[in-house]
Amino acid sequence: MSEGNHHGHSHGHDGGHGHDHGDAALASRSPRYRRILWAALIINFAMFGIEIGAGLSSGSVSLLADAIDFFGDAANYGLTLLVLTMSAGRRAAAALIKAASMLGFGLVVGGRTLWSLMQGITPEPLTMGAVGALALVANVAVAGMLYAYRNGDANMRSVWLCSRNDALGNLAVMGAALGVLGTRSGWPDLLVAGVMAALAITSGWSVLRQARAELARRDGQ
Repeated sequence: MSEGNHHGHSHGHDGGHGHDHGDAALASRSPRYRRILWAALIINFAMFGIEIGAGLSSGSVSLLADAIDFFGDAANYGLTLLVLTMSAGRRAAAALIKAASMLGFGLVVGGRTLWSLMQGITPEPLTMGAVGALALVANVAVAGMLYAYRNGDANMRSVWLCSRNDALGNLAVMGAALGVLGTRSGWPDLLVAGVMAALAITSGWSVLRQARAELARRDGQ
């Protein structure tokens, strides 16, 4: 679930140390890598939609939180594709949009967690478990496609690490589903959701600061 942090690090490595042209040249020479990124983007965006729907219908806040992860990854793959053709300045501006989205979703899930806590909602565990398992399959598939590029430049490595680490978030949702089933209460779901919302907010904030720093450096040149 540390995808946002890895995203933040990837911006730091690329933007702060002049690796932009090398990264872009390396990735753009590999049509297969571009196809994999497009596939990863589509899979993650589809799972974002599925988990938002399932989270709302089942009453599970941890599913909504996991949906943030898929959205963040889809944005990361999109930005990685943009790196191949865009300047560092425009990429930093795009990162600002992504950071704002992560912060927004994190705050929404945090608010929804508090609302569910006050309402005493117990989510439907079978939907949670089934969609969590589907999400795990999706992340393992993406990580498998990116495995060959795990030792590439910082940008490529961070993209692979994102998918690998997101599988842990899926396991947490499945664990929460078992907890809800066993305790007949919403506490396991709210606990996982609260942690994931906090991570989304802190990760979004770190990406926001990094992007603003990159833009400030460019303006100061």
